[in-house]
Amino acid sequence: MKIAVTSASGKLGASIVKHLVHLIGKENVIGIARTPEKAVHLGVEIRKGDYNSREQFDGALNGVDTVLLVSGMDTPDKRIIQHRNVIEAAKQNGVQKIVYTSIVGAEEGNAFSPIVQTNRQTEKDIQNSGLNWVIGRNGIYIEPDLEYIDTYVKEGEIRNCAADGKCTYTSREELGFAYAKMLTEDKHNAQIYNLVGNGITQTQLVEKINKVFNTNLVFKNESVEAYKAERTEALGDFMGTVIAGIYEGIKEGANDVSSDFVTVTGRPHLSTIEMMKNFKNTQE
Repeated sequence: MKIAVTSASGKLGASIVKHLVHLIGKENVIGIARTPEKAVHLGVEIRKGDYNSREQFDGALNGVDTVLLVSGMDTPDKRIIQHRNVIEAAKQNGVQKIVYTSIVGAEEGNAFSPIVQTNRQTEKDIQNSGLNWVIGRNGIYIEPDLEYIDTYVKEGEIRNCAADGKCTYTSREELGFAYAKMLTEDKHNAQIYNLVGNGITQTQLVEKINKVFNTNLVFKNESVEAYKAERTEALGDFMGTVIAGIYEGIKEGANDVSSDFVTVTGRPHLSTIEMMKNFKNTQE
């Protein structure tokens, strides 16, 4: 059984590859990357595959039984076509099963919604593909906040527009484990799972960061408009608007969803503190 993972050079793809190798051995895992040399460190066969090229994926999926499609990072108008390139190549190559990394979020009402909508469209395309399928809806990764701690410390605070909304943070490590299970166990077929941890507020996030990293941060809530203006100035229109939309979604409860993690993996999701400690250990 050959399992291929797209975007293997990315952090989520790499985590999934690592967990798959642990479960089924490196000879059964294929990484697909737009820039193959960025994925050679994974120690598995690497094939070239750019989401914009149907032809590359026709080659990359040759002899593959199951493919993990990591959601693309391009603008919403491009993503649906890019994902269809992989789905169509999978059908042509006789791939049996496709597993997709989708996202939790509100389909309408904030600046992140267009990205959620494109993910939902790909979910539909996969369900209509005629292949076996499993869809994971990922919660927000904890790692970007932890990678940003030095900046938070300089500013003395974490500020965004999430107010008292709860966010069910997960980690790429936890997701890698869950997707390896979804790829290798048939009992998950035709299921849509929320792959999330325990819901916490931004104030609780700050408290936990202070505890694990011995910092002295506070949470400062801003209006959606002020936060969006600040983020677009720092990151440009597209990313700034998306980031503001994510936190607006948290404020409105879009990320406070029930978790299917135990169903998928057979064990509880790590706590926020445990994820932070694991991250800290990898940095030391």
